[in-house]
Amino acid sequence: MSHDPVMTQREGAVGVLRFNRTDKLNALDMTMVQAIDTAFGALQADPQVRVIVLTGADDRAFMAGGDINDLATRRPRTWHDEFGPMIHGLFQRIESCDKPTVAAVNGWALGGGMELMLCTDLRLMAAEAKIGLPEIKLGLFPGGGGSQRLMRQIPLCQAKMLMFTGDSLSAPQALALGLVNEVVPRAQLMDQALALAARVATMSAQTLKLLKQAMLHGAQMPLGSALAYERAMLGIAFDHADAREGCTAFLEKRPARFAGT
Repeated sequence: MSHDPVMTQREGAVGVLRFNRTDKLNALDMTMVQAIDTAFGALQADPQVRVIVLTGADDRAFMAGGDINDLATRRPRTWHDEFGPMIHGLFQRIESCDKPTVAAVNGWALGGGMELMLCTDLRLMAAEAKIGLPEIKLGLFPGGGGSQRLMRQIPLCQAKMLMFTGDSLSAPQALALGLVNEVVPRAQLMDQALALAARVATMSAQTLKLLKQAMLHGAQMPLGSALAYERAMLGIAFDHADAREGCTAFLEKRPARFAGT
């Protein structure tokens, strides 16, 4: 297996990014963050890629959070001041990406690994995998956006329980909380993730972009402002050729052939 910290490939219209620092369970240090940012940026910029799948390179870990050994070699506050902006920038890039993202959670997703998962659009989880935010056990709390994103995705008391105790969640528990879309056998995880990504990739790339913007930004607005923003985004969608193609294809009882941009 390659020793590069990340590996990428393209399967049709789906780009796949695999975390490959397997000897450290894909733990995040600065080199790893930079490698993911570069690789993700390349898939984001590739006009042939419509959907991006993120996963771990082996069965043990999706991503085991921050590299504690890296933290232990420096003054904690200095490490945080350098690492914090990098990790926030990467996760915001993934969250705001115009292209839909799919997390295929193949193993442990702890700390920063779960925080990265929270930035993705769709999530499939292997039945054997576990997720969690154990930072409180180190005298810390989730600092890659987890303390803010988690409480926006599940009930507040449940978010507090996870972060106050540092307990991990099994795949069925994550599904019950609505943190993942589906739990599948590990052997089927990538096949199902790629199939889901390929299905989404058949939709209008322009409309997916506008829909993601409407949902991402609208979630931070009062309802009245969010509805106005939705109308604006839908107006742009109506002006695009894909809307005309979609309606025409429906009337002609054939699959739509969307432009892709």
